[in-house]
Amino acid sequence: MTQFKSQDPSLSQQRKADHIRLALDQQNDIKVNPFDQIRFVHHSLANIRLEEIDLSTSWANSYHPFPFYINGMTGGHTQSKEYNYRLAVVARETGLAMGVGSVSAALSDPTVKETYTIIREANPQGFILANLGAHHGLENAQKAVDLLQANALQIHLNLPQEVVMPEGDRDFRSWAKNIEEIVNGLSVPVIIKEVGFGMSQETIQKLIHLGVHTIDISGRGGTNFVHIENDRRDTLDFSDLGSWGQTTPESLLEASHHLHEVEILASGGIRHSLDIVKSLALGARSAGIAGKFLHSVAHEGIDPTIQLVNQWKTAIQHMMLLLNCKSIHDLQATDIVLTHSLLDWAKSRQIDFQTLANRSKKELDNSND
Repeated sequence: MTQFKSQDPSLSQQRKADHIRLALDQQNDIKVNPFDQIRFVHHSLANIRLEEIDLSTSWANSYHPFPFYINGMTGGHTQSKEYNYRLAVVARETGLAMGVGSVSAALSDPTVKETYTIIREANPQGFILANLGAHHGLENAQKAVDLLQANALQIHLNLPQEVVMPEGDRDFRSWAKNIEEIVNGLSVPVIIKEVGFGMSQETIQKLIHLGVHTIDISGRGGTNFVHIENDRRDTLDFSDLGSWGQTTPESLLEASHHLHEVEILASGGIRHSLDIVKSLALGARSAGIAGKFLHSVAHEGIDPTIQLVNQWKTAIQHMMLLLNCKSIHDLQATDIVLTHSLLDWAKSRQIDFQTLANRSKKELDNSND
């Protein structure tokens, strides 16, 4: 089976450089966000102290002290080495887990390995996630893990990106088989991750059937790889696909039926601490942020990004106090009202939005029994 796309290494490096440039440009264009269509019901009494609130969570067989992490974005180009170093220092100093962009470039071109390995060098004790596309098999998955001494592997699903990418794959028949093989054979936990097009109930159910235990639903709303790849094209305009896929809130609603079967992570368009809290309240174990942190280390630097992360930790804790929640698990009993197109989505997909809006009543009834 062919494991690598046939590409000139210099062209692959240029593609990685294009991804960084275009992803950074997009951070200035993101204005409308579906997280604004989620509202918490405010209740006027609380029965906890700030010091009681625990921000810890668990996923991929590991304890994590905070419910957000630096998601995979870059690697494979000289410029990305510096960005990965800065992000790794931020992760080291704040205790966040960190992902990396697809390691496939390093497997086919050894000259770019250090753009990835710099992460483990800068953060020797941190929780690091390697990353590969689903067209790779178990052998390459293990190589990616070994390269980074990674604690887990993200397998990314990016069908729309591949379709729009001029040099992208055009045959996806091996993906499910590869996922099952890697999940069952790899030495570390596996996370299946979308790249910004969201997931459906049906996709999640199929992944569970393949043995997957952790899924990042990564919805539309953040870095848009259709726009990125379309900007790299000379012919055949795919700009009409710019709104393809489910948003992150829509994808979290899609996942709501499966929270007892699989760990859900949320990423895509998360702007600030309130979006993280909303993701957790909709069932996510943690939230991944890529473009926001990449933009911060690129334009503000390491220390301001560390400050931003620590501010988010404090803000999440205060929001949990406002919601009378001692733990991440407690957030899943808060009352959430959906509005506008998000409500329309829930109705169309037969997702019980009324139960979401009245969860605290159920908790109160159970405590009175």
